[in-house]
Amino acid sequence: MRQPEAVVQFYRRFLHNIHEEKTYLSADCPFCHKQGRVVADRLVVYLQPEGFFYGYFRCLNHCVPGGFPLWFAKIMRIGLDAVPGYDPDRESWAMPFDFPVANINNEVKSYHDRLSGEMLARFQVAGIGPGVLAELQVGYNGRYLVYPFVQDDGNCYAARCVFPDRPEDFFWHGDERFFDDRYHIFNVEDIGRCENGALFICQGEENLLTLKQLGFPGIAVPDCHDFEHLDAARFSFIHTVFLVVENTAEAEAAARNLAARIGFKVRLFRWPTGLAKSYSLWNLACDQGKEFKTAVLNMIQASTAFSPFASPQREYTGFVEQLAMQAGKAYGALRSGFSCFDEALDGVHGINIIGGAPKSGKSCFAIQIATEMARRQVPVLYYDFENGRQKIYQRTLSRLSRLSTAALRDQAVAGANAERFVQACQDLQDILRSLRVVNDRQLTPEIMRRHIDFIRHETRSEYAVVVIDSLHKLPFKDLSEQRTGIDSWLRQLEAIRDQFAVSFLILSELSRGSGDGYKDRPHMGSFKGSGDIEYSADNALVFSPEWDPLEESLSRQRRNDLWLVASREHPPGLVAQYGLDFPYWGFVELARKEEPDDTRMA
Repeated sequence: MRQPEAVVQFYRRFLHNIHEEKTYLSADCPFCHKQGRVVADRLVVYLQPEGFFYGYFRCLNHCVPGGFPLWFAKIMRIGLDAVPGYDPDRESWAMPFDFPVANINNEVKSYHDRLSGEMLARFQVAGIGPGVLAELQVGYNGRYLVYPFVQDDGNCYAARCVFPDRPEDFFWHGDERFFDDRYHIFNVEDIGRCENGALFICQGEENLLTLKQLGFPGIAVPDCHDFEHLDAARFSFIHTVFLVVENTAEAEAAARNLAARIGFKVRLFRWPTGLAKSYSLWNLACDQGKEFKTAVLNMIQASTAFSPFASPQREYTGFVEQLAMQAGKAYGALRSGFSCFDEALDGVHGINIIGGAPKSGKSCFAIQIATEMARRQVPVLYYDFENGRQKIYQRTLSRLSRLSTAALRDQAVAGANAERFVQACQDLQDILRSLRVVNDRQLTPEIMRRHIDFIRHETRSEYAVVVIDSLHKLPFKDLSEQRTGIDSWLRQLEAIRDQFAVSFLILSELSRGSGDGYKDRPHMGSFKGSGDIEYSADNALVFSPEWDPLEESLSRQRRNDLWLVASREHPPGLVAQYGLDFPYWGFVELARKEEPDDTRMA
C-alpha cells in the first residue's frame, strides 16, 4: 500500500463519525472525550496529496497539540508498529542532561490565568485566540508577557518575560541554568510531534503564535542569533522545515546558515521587496486580517528549497548566458596565437595537458602561449615550479626584442637593438598587467581558487587561463604519494574549471619508452605517473622532439611535432610542427606536414 493511502487507512481505523472531503477528513475528537468534555469538538486531518502537511491532525478545540501519525499513536496509546512510516531502529534525539526536580509549572499556570482583557485584545488584533494562548501557556505578570520555554521532558524551568510591543525590553525568569542559549526553543515539544512531517522554525514567539492560530506546527527562538545554537540533529526525522524570519539582511543570513547545517529539507520564506525593515508574520497578520491564511499559504507555495541544485529556470538561464558569452570577444580571445594549434583545438579551452621529454622545450612553448594570451589582455596565472620568475621574464623579453638573453644580461643594446629593446620592455610591462607568475610551493587548490577570483576581479574578465609547469611538481604532502597526489589535484582542477570557467594548460612529464628513450609513437600511456590524465584532460597532447634533447649543440634547427593523442571533441592526430627560434626562446609554427597513412593516429 502506498504511504498516502496507508495514512488515510490508519486514521479511518481509529477515528469515529468521519466526514471526508477532497483534501481533509474530520471526525469526533477522541481526546476531548478522554478529557471528560461533554461536547467533543472535531478533529481535522489534512490529506492534500501534494501538500507538505499530509497526515497532520489537530483538534479545533486545542485540547491536545496537533501532530503527525506517530504522535497520534503515542497519545492514543496505539502500538507504533501500526503507524505508517514507523522505523523501529530509529533513535530519537535526546538532551544529554538530567532535568531537575524543581520547576515553575505552577507559576506559568498562574501567569496564564492573569492574562487581562487588554492583553487578550492585543493578541486578537493579530487573529490569535485564547485557545492558542492556552495551548502554549502564554501568560502575563501584570507588566510583561510571559513565554514559558517548556523543555523536552514537558516541564518549564525558565520563561522569557517581554514587554508588549517593545521586544528589546525582556528578561529571563526561573532556573538560571536554563537561561543558556541551547534551551532557547519555544514550543520545543512540537519537534517530536512532527516526526515524518513538516515543521516551522520562526524568529520570535509572537510570529509562531500567528502560525499556531492557523493550525500549523512550529517552534520559535527569541532572536535570529539563537539559530546558531540549534542542534541540526534535532531535525533529523523532520521531512520538511520551513524557516521564517523577520525582514532583515541579518536575519536572512542567520537563516541561511541554519539551513546549510540542517540541509536540503529546509525551505526559506522570502518577503516581497518594498516591505519595511523587520516586517514579520505578526505584522502580516495584523495587516491582512482574514486574508492572513491565504497569504501564508501563498508563501508556503513560493518558498524555496535550500537545495544543492539550481532551479530549472536558473539552470536554463545560465546555459543561455554561457552560449552568449562563448559568442563574445572574451571567449574568442582564448587562443594560443598558433594558427594550427587553435584550428585543431578551437583555442585554449578546458583542461589541456601537454606531455614532453625533459629539455624538449615544452616550458618555452607554454611561456610563449601564456605571454601572447596576456598580451591580448587575457588574464593568465602561471604556476611555475621549473624555471623561476626571473627566467620567465628574461626569456619573454628576449623573444619580444629579438635579443639573446646574453645580450640582455650584458646590456649590449645599441642602435636598432636599443629601439627594439625599449619597445619590448613596454610590451612586457603591458603583459604583466594580465600575467601573474606564482612560485609558491605551498600552493593548495583553495589558494588557487583565491588567485583566480582575484585576477578575474582585477582584470574584470569573464575568463582566465591557468598554466601549470608542471603537473609532477605540484605540492604534495608526501613524495611517496605522488601518484595519488596528482590524481587528487586533477579532480580539483576539474572542479575549478567548472566553477570559474577557467582554461588550463598543464605541462606533464612522459614515461620512458623502448630503449629507455622518448622516440616511441605518442599515446595516452606516454604520460608519466597518473592514470587519471586520460579521464581528466579535455585535450591530451605530446610535444615530441625530432632531435635528441640530450645534445649540447643549440646551433642547428630544432623541430618538435605536437600530437593531439586524445580529445573529448576533436579528432586526434598531428597538430603541427614547431621550429625553435634560436636563440630567442620561442617557437615558430611551421607549415603543417601531412601524415603518412600508416602513421595517422587512430
